[in-house]
Order: sequence, then C-alpha cells, then structure tokens
Amino acid sequence: MNAQPALRVGLETDLLGFTQLLRCLHIPHRVTEERDAQVVWVTDPGLVDEVRNLYARYPQGDTAGEISGIRPAITRPGFKEQLRASPVTAGVLIITLVVAAISLLGDRYEVVRWLTFLDFRLYDTYIEFYPVSYTLEQNQWWRFVSPMFLHFGVLHLAMNSLWYWELGRRIEFRQKGWMLLALTVLFSLAANLVQYWWSGPALFGGLSGVLYGLLGHCWLFQLLAPTPAYRMPKGVVIMMLAWLGICLTGAIDVLGFGAIANGAHVGGLLSGCVTGVLGGLIARTRR
Repeated sequence: MNAQPALRVGLETDLLGFTQLLRCLHIPHRVTEERDAQVVWVTDPGLVDEVRNLYARYPQGDTAGEISGIRPAITRPGFKEQLRASPVTAGVLIITLVVAAISLLGDRYEVVRWLTFLDFRLYDTYIEFYPVSYTLEQNQWWRFVSPMFLHFGVLHLAMNSLWYWELGRRIEFRQKGWMLLALTVLFSLAANLVQYWWSGPALFGGLSGVLYGLLGHCWLFQLLAPTPAYRMPKGVVIMMLAWLGICLTGAIDVLGFGAIANGAHVGGLLSGCVTGVLGGLIARTRR
C-alpha cells in the first residue's frame, strides 16, 4: 500500500506532540521534510481525513489527556502491508534467508565460496584463500559486498535479520528505498574492507557490519535533525555500543562463543556515523 500525504505544515512547526499522539492511537505514519514544509504521510488512504481532523483539534498533541486512553478502531498494518511499504528491506532479507537455506547456514562450502570476500580452496584440514589480486583479475567485484548474506548459525541469522528489519524500515520510511539500498551496499563494503584489513584472509560474513552502519546513521542523523522515524530508546544505542566494546576485548572468543568480526562492526559503525552526520546536516540545512 502506497503512503499518502495527509498533512503539510511549515518547517518551523513543532510536530513532536502531534506525532506522539498518532503513535498513541496506533496510526502508522512518517514525517518527511521538503524544502518548504513538513509532510505527514500515512500508509492507509482511509486515515488521511482522520489525521487532518486530529491535527485540527490537537495540533500540539493530546496535552490535556482527553483521548490518550482511548484506542480507536484502527488496526496496525498487517505483515503483507509492511512488506509492500518496505520492499528494499524485505528484498535484502529474502536474499539473506535464501542464501542461508542454500548454504545450510555456512555448511555447504561449495555455495559459501561464491559469496566470501576471497575465493578459496578447501582441503581436509584447512582453507587456502586466493589473494585479492585474483578477485580483481576475475572481475568478481560482488565479493566486496556479498559476505553480508552469509550467516553461520540460526541465532546469527535471526538476530541480524530482526535488527535489519527494524532499522532498514526506518530508513526506507524516512529516506526512501534507494537510499537504504545505497547505504546497505556502502556499509557492507566498508565493513568487509576493514574486516579484511583487521584479520587478513579469513572466513567471515553476516549483516552485523551493515547493522552497525544503519545504527550509526540513524543515531547521528537524529541528533542533528530530529525525526520521529529515527527516534530510538537511548538504551538501544548504549547496548549496541557496549556489546561492541565487549567484543573488542576478546571476551567473547575466550568464552568459546565463536569468533566475532570486530573489524566489520567498527568499519560499519564509522561509515554509518559519517553518513548520519552528512544526512543530518543536509536535513538540518533544508529546515
């Protein structure tokens, strides 16, 4: 279902209270900034008049608490509607799930070797990686981003998929699908290059580097140009940064939970912070 513009107000208007009211009433919406206005979008055309009527009555939100305890007969968008509203997010996750199934979560090396950062030859007891020059000579450019589709375990796949679904939809909602796709490719490239520089030839993969990029992007964008789509509990950012710090100490490896691609996490986060600052400054300038 395509989003519909329901309300257009000046850039100087504070919509925080009103968007809080919409969230309280479970009305799916997003807010975008144009050159001369803020636009409130809804995913259901039937809610356009509802939003306009609410704004006419409560432009600052439900400050008197008149309707905060009343839940109208408005249903949340179903899973199909969410997929239609977030095609890029869904597409990346579908590819990830298909790769996980075909590769048996990393156990089928004949499949895995086509998506790793470096091609390799498998022997009985070890893996021999081809050099980067081989990748360039064979024009296998996809290898610089394709490791993000590889996952090595159900928990690895589930956690990364859930976080990409959460963060990807926010960016697709606020900055369109093409921007999410561009950021995903950029963060994957940065994460994989830093991980290769960090560890040398090794078998690594997963969306976690991209996720740290998306987190950094939303975090700093929100600090510079606040928008409801990127507003997250502070605990989320603190938790993710704390987890990164714990992983960097090597404690996870010592406890036997497997190797962590710390370089990918750091590379993704740093590149995400850069795009978040640039995007936030541009949005702030337009306001």
